[in-house]
Amino acid sequence: MKSLWAGAAIVDISPLNAQYLFGYPHVERYSTGINDPLLSSALYLTDGRTPVLFIANDVIFVSKATTNRVRQRIEGATGIPGENILVSATHTHSGPSTGDYVGFGESVPKVEPEYLQRFEDGIVAAALAAYRSARPAECGLTVAEVTGLGTNRRHPAGPADPQAPVLMVRAADTGRPIACMIVYSMHPTVLRETSTVVSGDFPAMARRFLQQSVLGEDCPVIYHTGPAGNQSPRHVVREHTVAEASRLGEQLGRTIADVIPRISYSSSVSLQVRRALVDLPRKVFPSVSQAESMLKRAAEQLAWMRQRGAPRPQVRGAEVDWFGAEVILRLAQMAAEGQLETVYESCLPAEIQAIQVGPWWFVGWPGEIFVEFALAVKARARNAFVISLANGELQGYIVTEEAAREGGYEASSAIFAPESGMILVESTLHLLGDELNEERA
Repeated sequence: MKSLWAGAAIVDISPLNAQYLFGYPHVERYSTGINDPLLSSALYLTDGRTPVLFIANDVIFVSKATTNRVRQRIEGATGIPGENILVSATHTHSGPSTGDYVGFGESVPKVEPEYLQRFEDGIVAAALAAYRSARPAECGLTVAEVTGLGTNRRHPAGPADPQAPVLMVRAADTGRPIACMIVYSMHPTVLRETSTVVSGDFPAMARRFLQQSVLGEDCPVIYHTGPAGNQSPRHVVREHTVAEASRLGEQLGRTIADVIPRISYSSSVSLQVRRALVDLPRKVFPSVSQAESMLKRAAEQLAWMRQRGAPRPQVRGAEVDWFGAEVILRLAQMAAEGQLETVYESCLPAEIQAIQVGPWWFVGWPGEIFVEFALAVKARARNAFVISLANGELQGYIVTEEAAREGGYEASSAIFAPESGMILVESTLHLLGDELNEERA
């Protein structure tokens, strides 16, 4: 095994003109300025045999089509196999649209081709710059315990994952940081529909804090969002402002900074990539008349909540349930008219990508996934960390059976059946089979 080589780079993918900020329907929310630049952040690693790329992007989604195009371009320029390249979205709700979401229908504008091209060009540029800057390196990992940034979205005391793996890569000769890669399971939605500035939300603020206080301004921070379909800062935020996003981002940054000194580094790190493509079962939708009744009940519940002066988090929950009821009505209409098959074809097969870095595995799943499924993987493979919104999107959430029975926004807007989550779990564990046996031994 040869020694590790690594390179990292960032490219600004901020829009050059006013853009619709994706994430909240029914609001004409066009950008009026840039609070902090949106970045494509890339980390290249090779052990002399297996090259890999991690590329995190400050956007809402990365579609399967975009993933395929940028992988092809990067492979053609570098020789890195496309299946060795992980492309994720941080899921900020304060950036341009990068994929058409059928559930929102005409309530949001379509993707602008000019921005999509700028976005994809930025991904490729970051990847090539990281590849070309590679030098002898060493890396190490630790896990931070994060508190106070958010909770389970629907049930504040419900399942959550406070662990954030922190992979540090530094130059072998000088010890100078090359990159810091983080995975944390929390929706980046401090900024809401009232904000019209382009922003990476609290992950961008955490990145800035780490660069200014620990890593150096030129050290890329590759931030991935872990499964956070039901994780939100809703119950802890004081307000929905840039200042609040900065407060929570700095809090996360300080937590990460505190654990970096305990990392042990090695230059003898093996890399490996495993991949599986899986089908996911379609959801059975209600009839159009049933969906219309659901929308009526959701609207009545929201009106009642507002009238009685319910606490803001409860009102927000009722608002998003109303959004979800509108989505399920549209999806039910599309299903009745046979229009959903092309949507499924754009998402499937779902890709599971597992990248080994030494004793650790980073697993890429597409879509917005409930945290319970990542916890199920970690219960069996303690050195595996799931990155969501990777290499594609699923036009909505993958929810648990319990959430499907309960209903609400996430379950309403899903187009796949709830058993899809356990298919991802079991397929991942099968992919990591040898390592699971070693851990149990």
